[in-house]
Amino acid sequence: MRSIPRLLWAAAALAPLTLVSCGGRHSEPVTIVFSCLNDWQRPSRLGPDLIDEFTRKTGIIVKTLPYSEELAERRAQHLTWLRQHSATPDVYESDIVDLPGLADQMIDLAPFVGTDAKNYMPSVLDNLTFDGKLIAIPINTDVGLLFYRTDLLRKYEYASPPRTWQELEQMAVAIQKGERAGGNPGFWGFIWEGADWEGLTYTALEWQSSWGGGHIIEPDGTISVNNPWTIAALQRAKGWVNFISPPGVVAYRMVDVMNMWQSGRAAFMRNWPFMFFASNAPESQVGGKIDATYLPSGGAGHSGTLGGWQLSVSRYSAHPTEAAQFAMYLTSRDAQTRCARELHWMSARQDVYLDPDVQRANPHYRRLIDDFSRIAVARPSAVTKVAYTAASEAYAHAVHAVLTGEKQAPDAMAELEKTLTQSTGCKTSSARPEHPIPIEATLR
Repeated sequence: MRSIPRLLWAAAALAPLTLVSCGGRHSEPVTIVFSCLNDWQRPSRLGPDLIDEFTRKTGIIVKTLPYSEELAERRAQHLTWLRQHSATPDVYESDIVDLPGLADQMIDLAPFVGTDAKNYMPSVLDNLTFDGKLIAIPINTDVGLLFYRTDLLRKYEYASPPRTWQELEQMAVAIQKGERAGGNPGFWGFIWEGADWEGLTYTALEWQSSWGGGHIIEPDGTISVNNPWTIAALQRAKGWVNFISPPGVVAYRMVDVMNMWQSGRAAFMRNWPFMFFASNAPESQVGGKIDATYLPSGGAGHSGTLGGWQLSVSRYSAHPTEAAQFAMYLTSRDAQTRCARELHWMSARQDVYLDPDVQRANPHYRRLIDDFSRIAVARPSAVTKVAYTAASEAYAHAVHAVLTGEKQAPDAMAELEKTLTQSTGCKTSSARPEHPIPIEATLR
């Protein structure tokens, strides 16, 4: 890490940027490079506006460097730059599960955040703190939600969305049957990401956790996949395929789910909060007809996988102070309020939700914020660190084998337990998680 003391970093971050040298000559403006999603370049989004505003206010020029949408490619590129001690990019936008593998290469942002930390959800900042360092600040946070068609619940006389997976199945069957009889033969009850990739990891983790089967690998390093509750959850999900979910759901990624939902061919969907924005896009056929709530419980409570994107500053940056200023600007209350109002991003800043316009644009957030820390479940990236990619791929592959009928759930989880032991070095345990309801009650 560079030898600039923390207090000097913090002081510099708060001071106006000086563009004139001691000799009176105008120095070249500082330029920083931001490795980010393509969203930051789209004119229809807020990215270009926020970046331009930052430059106007500070004189710091920001160049964006979009990365691959493929998780493995993005992670590999980020690690390559950092292992080479590259001075650019200065600022990295990363998925929450990427951070543990990058933690040692990032500066501590705590001095820049300072007392503003009190405005953030504690559980989110805790998840971004490694070895006492706040190595990232959240540009937005996410939690898995159940989206549903409000018009169809009214049509079929359901007073509220489902609270349990059993209730979801019953509603999905009835609505699916009714819509097909009414002339929509391609209508399905429930859609989700079932392809063999990261999307299945965060989706299946919600099933496993809500049934009381643990979190894949627990914070103490104990592998928790080979137990009756996880097996019951996966057996239940397998039963959805070609029943209330399309047979092709085992190949669905985000774009497939989004397209089917926007075309009005599903009653329920598992997705992230940003789908409020997509659901009400001009091309969507479900605008004004949707809402969201917690994902159903399997008996152990509601669970939604923790997601979101974070900003980190490379320890090899030639301009760490200016890079941190940029991260603080994008995560400021004003910028976050705009993102919440216009893009329906879920902010990790609690003070954003005090804004009346944010409340009107996102009425569903009112019930989520208080329960966020209770329902949010983290993927095991913190405990596995650089081995997370291998662990996630193994988990998704094993779950996918169950969903396609290639393997039985007990066999797949027993094999996965061995694979995770070898790839992560984590341990197994003979103890099995307790469950609040008899296992027979979780089986259809």
